[in-house]
Amino acid sequence: MIDQKMKTAVLEGFEKTFGKQEGTKAYFAPGRVNLIGEHTDYNGGHVFPCALTIGTYGAVHKRTDRQLRFYSMNFDKLPVKNTSLEELVPSEDAGWTNYPKGVIWAFEKRGFKLPCGFDMVIYGNIPNGSGLSSSASLEVLTGFILRDLYGFDVTNQDLALIGQYSENNFNGMNCGIMDQFAVAMGKEDNAIFLDTADLSFEYAPIQLEGAKIVIANTNKKHKLTDSQYNARRSACEEALAEMQKEVKIRGLGDLSVEEFEAHKNAIKDPDRRQKAKHAVYENQRTIEAVAALKAGDIKHFGQLMNASHVSLRDDYDVTGVELDTLAEEAWKIPGVIGSRMTGGGFGGCTVSIVEDGAIDAFKKQVGEAYKEKIGYDCTFYTVEIGGGPAVI
Repeated sequence: MIDQKMKTAVLEGFEKTFGKQEGTKAYFAPGRVNLIGEHTDYNGGHVFPCALTIGTYGAVHKRTDRQLRFYSMNFDKLPVKNTSLEELVPSEDAGWTNYPKGVIWAFEKRGFKLPCGFDMVIYGNIPNGSGLSSSASLEVLTGFILRDLYGFDVTNQDLALIGQYSENNFNGMNCGIMDQFAVAMGKEDNAIFLDTADLSFEYAPIQLEGAKIVIANTNKKHKLTDSQYNARRSACEEALAEMQKEVKIRGLGDLSVEEFEAHKNAIKDPDRRQKAKHAVYENQRTIEAVAALKAGDIKHFGQLMNASHVSLRDDYDVTGVELDTLAEEAWKIPGVIGSRMTGGGFGGCTVSIVEDGAIDAFKKQVGEAYKEKIGYDCTFYTVEIGGGPAVI
């Protein structure tokens, strides 16, 4: 479901910035929301994200020289960023353009050399800093554009892996595969049940009879590279190493709840043990949640969403007062099937499944309680599940 106004705007933005160019093409890549399975993707567990109909639009024209020129209509106070294929190194000055530059760098690492540069204008309708994967959207968009412009032989799954590699190694963010995979492999009206240990996956239809997915944005910006995210990942890696001395596993996602409880004392530090507990229990919750959805038991799915938030709050310690307020106020409202934080945490958004008749009350009551406690407004979006990247 392409937003024609966004498409028109990005093409007009390109013309205004770089002039009218014959053969300028427009592209789209979605954002994503994760319904359940948080901080499991780098622990070899399961996740259950879906692509959204909001995302990042790009207009691009191939150049004849080695120059790269980038402009974002979302940061319209910033000038055009000029660089070249000889300058693929991360820098603070490059700002948001480190993401497309990182993808070009990762393509070249795979032997896909760009014969010439390009001009690119982007315009996104994912709220910045919301935790709905604006960075993964931009990475997959860039990879999709490179494939289309230069005829590189890569699959959508490759685009996800290249995006993750660039974010890990060019941008210094030690993320798992979920965000890029959900963006690259999105399918309309389906979530993706992905086993991050081996990238096996299946599409699961999301049929919410009489209910909608509502995202609530804390409007507290989070910058994950500067956050506790990498520290959480390190703690899980240490816990895994301790566990591997007692049980033969590749990742924490290999453990059942029973196995974890039997061997958890192998993890010496209590805080690290709590982090590992979340990874194991959240993985099992995700498997159970998808089974509940397939059985048409949306009520149980919602209960597992709530339990996921509690674990992220109490065991993994990544929620914070803003996300807790949104989730805990949502739980009080009849007609809210489930509500939890989504994304890395420390800000960003909650995702809720809300019965149609309760949506107005949900927005009003949660919104008022949030403003009273936090001091500023949250923002609500009723979202639809969309497809993956596309030429538009």
